Formats: sequence, C-alpha cells, structure tokens
Amino acid sequence: MLYTLKRRVFVAVIATLMAATSGALGGNLLARLLILGQTRRALAGNAEKLLLELDGFYLETSTALKAMESSRLPFCSDAQVSSFRTLLLHSDFLRDAGRMRGGKIVCSAALSQDQLPAVEYKPQFSLPGGVRFYRNIAAYKVDNAPLVAIQSGESFVVLGPYAEKALSATGMQYSVVLVDKSTGGFARLGDDPALGGKAVVAANAQARIGDLLYATRCSTSAPTCATTYIAIPEAMAANRQQKIAGLLLGGLAGAICGLLCSLFYRRTRNMEHQLRRAIRRDQLRMVYQPIVDLTTGRIVGAEALARWTDEEGFAVGPDVFVRLAEQRGFVCKITKLVLRQALRDLGETLRTRPDFRLSINVTAADLTDPKFLSILDAALRRAEVAPESLAIEITESCTARQEQAMATIRALRMRGHSVHIDDFGTGYSSLSYLHALSIDAIKIDRAFTQAIGTEAVTLSILPQILAIAKKLNLEVIVEGVETHEQAGYFAGGDKPVLAQGWFFGRPVTAAHFDDLLAENEQKAADAESIA
Repeated sequence: MLYTLKRRVFVAVIATLMAATSGALGGNLLARLLILGQTRRALAGNAEKLLLELDGFYLETSTALKAMESSRLPFCSDAQVSSFRTLLLHSDFLRDAGRMRGGKIVCSAALSQDQLPAVEYKPQFSLPGGVRFYRNIAAYKVDNAPLVAIQSGESFVVLGPYAEKALSATGMQYSVVLVDKSTGGFARLGDDPALGGKAVVAANAQARIGDLLYATRCSTSAPTCATTYIAIPEAMAANRQQKIAGLLLGGLAGAICGLLCSLFYRRTRNMEHQLRRAIRRDQLRMVYQPIVDLTTGRIVGAEALARWTDEEGFAVGPDVFVRLAEQRGFVCKITKLVLRQALRDLGETLRTRPDFRLSINVTAADLTDPKFLSILDAALRRAEVAPESLAIEITESCTARQEQAMATIRALRMRGHSVHIDDFGTGYSSLSYLHALSIDAIKIDRAFTQAIGTEAVTLSILPQILAIAKKLNLEVIVEGVETHEQAGYFAGGDKPVLAQGWFFGRPVTAAHFDDLLAENEQKAADAESIA
C-alpha cells in the first residue's frame, strides 16, 4: 500500500507541475488515457472472476453427469429420480437433473411427469464426445431468460443463472461462449449482442472495437470463454470527476508521463499480479473465528481465515483468490503466509493453553508439495508451538486423490496434528472411506446446519452423518451455526459436538479474539465458582 501511495503521489505532483505550462488539452488526453487504462484493467479482472465462476459450474456439471451416467439404478425409476434429487441438494449451481432420449426429457428431479414437455429438442451446440448444450427448453427459465442444459449420454443437468454480480455496479456487460477447441467453432450461451468472431470472444484477448473495450479470458480446464465489455462513453461518464481532475493537471509532459504510467499499470495490475504482490508484501490479513464446545460453552479453538483487499480497495473473497492461486500454481505461498501469521498472532495463546487448538486450511497442492511438511515443522519450531496445538483442515476435493492424501495425512498425524475434513458433505469424499483416510474429525457443511427448522431433505441426512462419526470415533465440528435452535439441535446429542458460526462470534482480528477468549474464560470461571 505504501508503494501504491507513493506512486499516486508522484504522478499527481509531476502532472500538477506540468499543468502550468501544458494546458487543458494535454490534461484532457491524460485523463482519457488513465480512464481507458483503468477500464481495461477492470475488464480483465472481471473476466478472470467470471471465468473462475464458470470453471466451478463446469467442474460441478462434469462431476454430476459422470455420477449420473454411472448409476446402476433402473432407468428413470423412482429410486434413480430420488438419487438425482439428492445430487441437486448437494449442488451449488444445478437447478435440475434427469434423463433424455432422442431429445425428449424422460424424467426429471425437479419436474413431475405431467410437467415434462413433449417437445423433441435439438441441441444448439455439441462438443466431441457427445456432450450437447441446450438453451431452448421452455420449462427452464429465470426472469424469462432460458437456462443452459447440458446432456452427456442419456443424462442431463440444468445450470442456474451465472453472472458476476459485481459487473452490474460497474456498467460492464459480459458474454459467455462455448468453444470446440478441435474445430474452433463456438456458440454463445446468452442473449448478449454479437461482439465479433472467434478472435474476439473465443480466444484470450484484450482490445477495442469501435467504441467498445473488451477483455476475453478462456479456461484451460473447460470449453468456456468469458468476455467483459463496456462502451467508452459509458466508461468516461462513470469517471467524470477524474476527467475534470485531469483537465486541471494537464500538460504535454504530464500526458506523456501518464501514458507511460498507464502502460506500466496495464502490464502489472491484473488480479494475479496484485495477489502475488500482496503475498510478497505480507498484505493478506488474518481473522479468527472461535470454535465452541456446545456442552460447556467454552471456546476451545479457532479457525484461521485469510482476507484480501486488492489495490483498488475491493474485498476479494477467499473462494476467488485461493482458487486463482491454485490454478496459477502458487497457492502454497498463501498457506505458508497463513501459517506464519497465525502462529505469530496466536502463538502465546497456543503456548499457554495446551488444550486450545488452532485450525488452518490446506489445499491439494500443499498435500502433494514435498516441502510442505518441513515448512510446517520449521514454523512450529520457530513459534515454539506443539504440533498437537495445530489442526490441519483439508477440503473434500483433496481426498479425490486418495493415495496421495493418505500418505501426507499419515505423516501429519504421526507428528501429532489432528486432521479434519472441511465442508463435509459437499464434495468428493464418501462415508465408505472416511475410516481409510485416518482423519480425526469432520466439519459438517453449513448447508446442513441451515436446514435445521426447515423441511429440507438435507436435514434427514444429518442423523446419519452423526451416527457414522460416532461409530468411527470421529470428532464433529459444525459450521454456520447462527441461531439458538441450530446450536440446541447438536447440543442435545449423546456425543460432544464443537461448533462455529455467527451465533458464537464472527471472524475477528487476533487482538479482538484474545479479548473474546479472555471474556469467555472469565465467564466459565465465574460459573464454576458459583457451582
């Protein structure tokens, strides 16, 4: 941030000095160049954000279709349709799932038999391998806009609306296309106006067409490309104050300087470079959410969570920047930073409270990194913290590569760490090999917690999960507890359960967490003295 401040001050001072002799024309040009540069960077950043969302859609879709095609239940039987409904309940992006033959929907998880359209639909786009895409199925619409349906074999799923919500606040628009990389053919998934041919929307590019600026980013793991675009007059109108300031700064020399800065910023200020700089400068900040024993009400641990605000002052969610770091191959640097900061922030708490446990999240890349265990050991030695005080949380996607995960998990547990599966119930792991993974605890995903007090089908799965955890002697940690009713549901069992959520406290800085912990311990001591 200090570098950013110095850079802005330098540009402002130089431009102001030159304005006295250069005139308003140069200032107007400078302002225009700066606005265009900022707009191009914003377009590129939003295209990357949208592409990350699309990658999530495609991964979940591919996983769902593979699971459906491997089903051995009778075709369109009640049992098979029920399994499709269960699939939807565990999905973030899917609206429906079912079977199609000859272009006709035979059965559906969301539609009853009398609601099924009798129309024989033709795919609007096909990929090698028989994957077909539809946007003409009248039964699936949101705000009168058709949703995308994808078919593989005789199975199909319907995707919910996709869009980067932040785009609407910027005036930017977007376009999404499917690309057949073997032939170069492509098809749009939306009703957006035509921007041009393959060079514009089906390949990584950033340019200007007429009075439109656009940026396109294409996925390396899915047949999708995302384009964000905006009309130059709209970009100028949104930055009118900056344009007026540029008129005052003015000058030919100022315009040249601004142009050089604009070129430099354009090369360096995309999201990946910003994130790399933030990691290098130790600018990710840490917050800590308390973990409470529901039986005693005592805070027994905390989860360390990373937060990042980019150089434009916008908060970027960990689901975005961690996934970006995973895709670009530097997520291990985030884990190393989190480990260093967390042990520095809560080191004294861990050293003086042997029963307190700090949890950190690691990724699949960390588990396969040969340096991970040595980095972890070194950090603990420097902080003088015992391995037993640090819990390692892995996502269910890490367990998809079971053999690699098991080797690292065994090594972690031999060192004294407890290993937890995070967001249990939403990903790849199954109850059948929980025991084989040799983990210590499962963290029940907030989707199950939010079902308490409703008639959601997910609520019926909770007792089964708790029973399996008890049978395998696994500790249970519940995420997303926000109400007294939710806390009471888990506190009433015969096995102690830990919980975290806004009901017990939001993620806070280390200083605030120390105060929260001290207050909790004082209350517990007062209660014991009264008893």
